[in-house]
Amino acid sequence: MTIKKPCLILASSSLYRKQLLQRLQLEFETAIPDIDETAKTGESASTLVRRLSLEKAKAVAETRNNVIVIGSDQVAACGDLMLGKPGDLTTAVAQLKLVSGRTLVFHTGLTVIDSNSGKIQTDEVTTTVEFKPLSDDIIQAYLQKEPALNCAGSFKSEGLGIALTQRITEDDPTALIGLPLIRLTQMLENIHYPVI
Repeated sequence: MTIKKPCLILASSSLYRKQLLQRLQLEFETAIPDIDETAKTGESASTLVRRLSLEKAKAVAETRNNVIVIGSDQVAACGDLMLGKPGDLTTAVAQLKLVSGRTLVFHTGLTVIDSNSGKIQTDEVTTTVEFKPLSDDIIQAYLQKEPALNCAGSFKSEGLGIALTQRITEDDPTALIGLPLIRLTQMLENIHYPVI
């Protein structure tokens, strides 16, 4: 009897994460997890992204058998203040004014669940972004050309947002876009699901 290879599922509605996972040339499906993404009182950015990536993966894994589910979440932190997706232009302007000349840490949580073994792996990858001083004119021009309303911190590094930065420090360039592929590849190998 042949054992069917588990179905790989990305628990996300993010186009960016889908595009990143396609880089690995694996067959996969996407599913939108139905969870509350509200931060809990006193929850740190690190704890939040780990919890949400786990909850997203669990929500999808509980609905299917013979699956490997990938969950991910990202939040940007400026000191103790967490910045999510702005959703509108006013919030985007406020976020970019806040980070002008400052350092923002992007926390990306990642979870992989193997429904067959029950193994759950959860981790976090951080990226530090130092912003240039940003004038109101630069902020307006940037948001006109690249609204970035669905990006944490109103910042899209893989596009024009790179011009707003002074320095980016990272271990995985894909983490900043929303899905740390280096760590994901390691997690998949840990459950004998090699990428190559």
